[in-house]
Amino acid sequence: MASYNVVMKKIVVANPMGFSEEQKSRLEKLGEVTYFDNMSSSPDEWLKRCQGFDIVCSWMLGLREKYGDLKDVFISVPFVGVGTFADPEILKANNITICNSPGCNRHAVSEWIIYMILSTMRGLDKYLRTNTVAPLNPPPTGLAGKNITILGQGSIGKRVGVVCEALEMKVSFFKRGDNLLEAVKGADIIVDVLSTNPTSKGLLNRDFFQSVKTRAIFISVTVDAIVDFDAMLEALDQGKLSFVAHDVANAKSGDGTDPLYQKLCKHPRVYVTPHIAGFSDVTTQIGNEMMIGNIEAWLKGKPINVFGK
Repeated sequence: MASYNVVMKKIVVANPMGFSEEQKSRLEKLGEVTYFDNMSSSPDEWLKRCQGFDIVCSWMLGLREKYGDLKDVFISVPFVGVGTFADPEILKANNITICNSPGCNRHAVSEWIIYMILSTMRGLDKYLRTNTVAPLNPPPTGLAGKNITILGQGSIGKRVGVVCEALEMKVSFFKRGDNLLEAVKGADIIVDVLSTNPTSKGLLNRDFFQSVKTRAIFISVTVDAIVDFDAMLEALDQGKLSFVAHDVANAKSGDGTDPLYQKLCKHPRVYVTPHIAGFSDVTTQIGNEMMIGNIEAWLKGKPINVFGK
């Protein structure tokens, strides 16, 4: 047993996590672990699973709805988006600490973004299994030499920038404190990977969409607290934007019934997916590593990745 674990903690893994045997062994050195190998049928069942434990490892289902009914608990998650549901006041009142796994999805989300850049610029989907003579005049738009502005310079933004530079695109970044409208003025493609915080809320509003270069492409993986989707669709219909690609971050993962997803599906020039951009085997592996690392750090009295800090 690790020397910093003086008292055995009771740990619950509230849903299947896809742990490797090595990850299970690592977690079991930290306390007495109870595993659930199926998803809870409801948020109330999730809450029942978690009660009486010191440490909770969990995915979003149940956690989002019922975390505030727990008290005196440490929660570690293998994903990023805690800010979409967690209220710092509730956490403080109930002595709950939540640690997330920032950057765990950088590979998967970057791959989704690059796919959407290729789909919207090159229009390659039009040529898949075509039964007609495909029009090639004017020729499809290539990426080399095109201007791309990435909103946000975190782990995902930086990775997208590296790939785009390898494709010989001209890459620039918008970061906190910059002039947004100046940053995107000449961009052929705008990629929104902004994190949710007081400075980003409502940032991509009608003024933003009306200021972009005519026929620009807008690609986003952020929440509706940041993006005014009605203003975005208006700009698309006006021709200010030529295409949009969005992974609906407010939706439950894979939920094709989500209202915003359904709304965006109706527009022929919106490429939309139901919150799946960040999911891959690589994300699972990295997220689990970081989730266990959060617990190790907390037990040592040196917590990392604490939400709200």
